[in-house]
Amino acid sequence: MTMTSDRPAIPDDLLASLEALDGRLRWLASWTIHNANHIRESRDGLKVGGHQASCASMTAVMAALYFHILRPNDRVAVKPHAGPVLHAIEYLLGHQTLDQLKRFRGMGGAQSYPSRTKDRIRVDFSTGSVGLGVAITAFASLVQDYLIAHGALPQERAGRMIALMGDAELDEGNIYECLIEAYKHEIRNCWWIVDYNRQSLDATTADRMFSRFDDIFRTCGWRVVTLKHGKLQRAAFSRPGGQALADWIDACPNADFAALTYQGGSAWRERLLADLAGVPDVAGLIASFDDAGLAALMTNLGGHCMETLVDAFQRIDDDRPTLFIAYTVKGFGLPFAGHKDNHSGLMNPAQMEALRESMGIAPGEEWEPYGGLGDNTAAALKAFVEASPLARRDAPPEAAPVPLPDSLPPPADPQQSTQAAFGRILLDLAKSGHPLADRIVTTSPDVTVSTNLGGFVNQRGLFRRRELKDVFHSARIPSAQKWQGHDAGQHIELGIAESNLFLMLAALGLSGPLFGTRLLPVGTVYDPFIARGLDQLNYGCYQDARFLLVATPSGLTLGPEGGAHQSIYSPLIGMGQPNLTYFEPAFVDELALIMHWAFGHMQAADGGSVYLRLSTRVIDQIERESDDWQADALKGGYWVKRPGPGAEAALVFTGAIAPEVMEAWAILVEDLPGVGLLNVTSPDLLHRGWSESRAERWSGAPATPSHVDRLLDALDPRAGLVTVVDGSPSTLSWLGAVRGMRVSPLGLDRFGQTGDLPDLYAVYRLGSDAIVEATANLFLRP
Repeated sequence: MTMTSDRPAIPDDLLASLEALDGRLRWLASWTIHNANHIRESRDGLKVGGHQASCASMTAVMAALYFHILRPNDRVAVKPHAGPVLHAIEYLLGHQTLDQLKRFRGMGGAQSYPSRTKDRIRVDFSTGSVGLGVAITAFASLVQDYLIAHGALPQERAGRMIALMGDAELDEGNIYECLIEAYKHEIRNCWWIVDYNRQSLDATTADRMFSRFDDIFRTCGWRVVTLKHGKLQRAAFSRPGGQALADWIDACPNADFAALTYQGGSAWRERLLADLAGVPDVAGLIASFDDAGLAALMTNLGGHCMETLVDAFQRIDDDRPTLFIAYTVKGFGLPFAGHKDNHSGLMNPAQMEALRESMGIAPGEEWEPYGGLGDNTAAALKAFVEASPLARRDAPPEAAPVPLPDSLPPPADPQQSTQAAFGRILLDLAKSGHPLADRIVTTSPDVTVSTNLGGFVNQRGLFRRRELKDVFHSARIPSAQKWQGHDAGQHIELGIAESNLFLMLAALGLSGPLFGTRLLPVGTVYDPFIARGLDQLNYGCYQDARFLLVATPSGLTLGPEGGAHQSIYSPLIGMGQPNLTYFEPAFVDELALIMHWAFGHMQAADGGSVYLRLSTRVIDQIERESDDWQADALKGGYWVKRPGPGAEAALVFTGAIAPEVMEAWAILVEDLPGVGLLNVTSPDLLHRGWSESRAERWSGAPATPSHVDRLLDALDPRAGLVTVVDGSPSTLSWLGAVRGMRVSPLGLDRFGQTGDLPDLYAVYRLGSDAIVEATANLFLRP
């Protein structure tokens, strides 16, 4: 039995099994990458890639976690470059197929980086854009606390949200934005485990940061556990001369340590004897090891020592967030260990053959899960794996759907903005007591009031695990915001960091698959600042998190806010982002209809997230003769004024620019009686439907006319279109390609400036005069 300080003994057979699995994972991950690059047929000659060195530094950590420490309710974000190790683990657990491994980084095979939506194995959090998979675990822990506080998740089912990260990910700014937010919300049950191999893609990492990470995390309330020295090193340090050796290791620069690791035992011996010449007992200590033994001693870091890892993980029996800094060697156990160029390096066939022989794996048995171990050892290790907690884990419980009301009634005021109406609709829903309201969670990066979420928060409260009184209210100081924080609150207030907003939305939007209870998150942000969180937005959409993003105010219509706050290309973001459907309603009845659709779409098997681009501009609402427009509005557009027979022109608009377009239409209809007026509620859906229709034609299937085809079919084939949007003209200019029509696209293609709307619309050619002129120019033949 092996004893570790004041802890109970860690059984030797447990350590032996985990150490054997460490070796299996290193081999299978390396072989999977090797097969993809050197054995599988290459039809294009491109390097397939993989990260053998980055995998090798994490195998011990992941073996200890997945085969001993983790429990079924734990959720893990795996370091992107350790994806092959995760596939190897699931292969040993029986959840991954040989076919998937053989097709690693190929069509339909195991993914380059762990993916919730592309991989066939269970992946808790997609990773790939470094740092984001780390930060989302903190927000997932907050979501778990939210569900527990609201009675939707039993306390006994709480798990740890764990991130396995490369040390270079600590360079990502979003991690520190997340740390601040996590501290404010007192997150629990969160582990971040750093693969501290001190190498990035280009070079070794800066020595100056060695002690700073401890300070940063402790300041934010985290426990920091540093695993620097393994069992062999600690034993050597206790011998005569050992303290000098320990001091030398602690002071050794990162670049020197990496180079010496690559050079091996003789280089270690020469350097140590030179640097520690004359220090009592050191020469004798070093002489007691041959070159292979000395190299093993000097690289026996905490992140590779199974006893050190298991002991450290087992010691944590509370819910305090914990950072483990596990010192490792990049490429540990591989021929390029420590080399500064090993990040994307691949073992050549000769090196791979040598590794195979060293592990006793017979040719042809490279894919055998326990190849080279002998029948008895293999059987025992297989039994150990099958008895591990994760081998018997059930699929996460399926989240039940949240019922919807028959409709969301729009506010009835004759003059309204879509932003104000959004707040009113949410407030009315909150007051209604409908089950849908209980599952809505709102969040915003310190713009809750200015994006009209204040009413909902007044009604439903801020979420806080500890009660937070509204001091102004208690002191009877008048305020429109009556916000109290308590564990039944439904709004999560964030600081000014759009990165955190999108990661919070992603974590909330994964509550169903992660925890078995569906939440319907609604996040608000100023439309221009979507760009500040684009990587995080893409990250949330990529793993199919479901949320409603409400971006307001938007466009040149912000007027006095100036160019810094006037969004231009955000509609193109909505059109280009997969798994996100973009709408820009002009009128509040459209908004109410779309919001109702969105809450259903967020729950549909083939659904996704929704982005609403709203405005603060108050405009006259239009009277409806019937509800016939609604079905078309949800497909992306409808005729406000249907073209007359043989119409040669139509005005097409999106969003808050509606009054100018309608005024221009009223002017034009006198000379062009059949001119049409088309309201595009979703350029995204129109374009997507058109693209899908064309794809059917190319595949040989009968082409089904798209919605935009049917809309434009009402016009004469020679007709022209004037498109108008408070954003990039490209949002609508593509409509001319649908039927080969002439187009005059109006919109923004340069930064705006401060001013009132008459001035701004005149300068940027969005006013009714410009629309009339653009229509007239359609008929000027060259």
